[in-house]
Amino acid sequence: MNENGKWAEFLGGMRAISPLIAAVIPIGLVFGAVAVTKGLSPVETALMSALVFAGGSQFVAMDIWTHPASWTSVGFAALLVNIRHVLMSASLGTKMQAFGGRRRYFACLFLADEIWAMAEFRAGLARLTPAWFAGLAAPFYLAWVLSGLAGATLGAFLGDPVALGLDFAFPAVFIVLVMGFWKGPETGAVLIASGAAAVATQHFVPGVWYVAAGAVAGLLAAVASGSRRVEVTQ
Repeated sequence: MNENGKWAEFLGGMRAISPLIAAVIPIGLVFGAVAVTKGLSPVETALMSALVFAGGSQFVAMDIWTHPASWTSVGFAALLVNIRHVLMSASLGTKMQAFGGRRRYFACLFLADEIWAMAEFRAGLARLTPAWFAGLAAPFYLAWVLSGLAGATLGAFLGDPVALGLDFAFPAVFIVLVMGFWKGPETGAVLIASGAAAVATQHFVPGVWYVAAGAVAGLLAAVASGSRRVEVTQ
């Protein structure tokens, strides 16, 4: 592919991710505002967003943040929250034939939920290329880091994120992503199993084990649904 073709692919990725960038900016602002209340400076907040690049685990880390921070607890909580990325990488990796070995691993470092979802949609319609994926990841990454920095810098002026309704931005994005993968009752069964397991675990088990419980329950429901479908078709 020539340079013009790569640039066109990159711009295509940017156009695809732009609505989700608009949605993730409020989330980044909220994270930045929360981070400074925990004692992080704007620079430290930006570095955390840049190096971790995982909204869910960053918010969980803020929930359990202490002074001095317990790095073991924070790291383990982040691992539980982000364990889903193993499944996401495995799923998308089979669709990255255009990526070299190193490019494939490097791309997966930027596999946020929104980027993964848009890449999966793209792979279902056309060939997923490094240039198109870069068009997804680069602006989304910059938006997350810069919005976190802005939130940390302007946190005192933003006021209560809950009062402004900014706290709903996170679940709103995931509702949109989930509906994009909706395939009927089977998808509903997976969501119900995952949600029920997560709520029950959060109620009875301290910590962030509800994330892992929801993921495992959803996976088991998907496997059971797939097995029933195979039996019906045989």
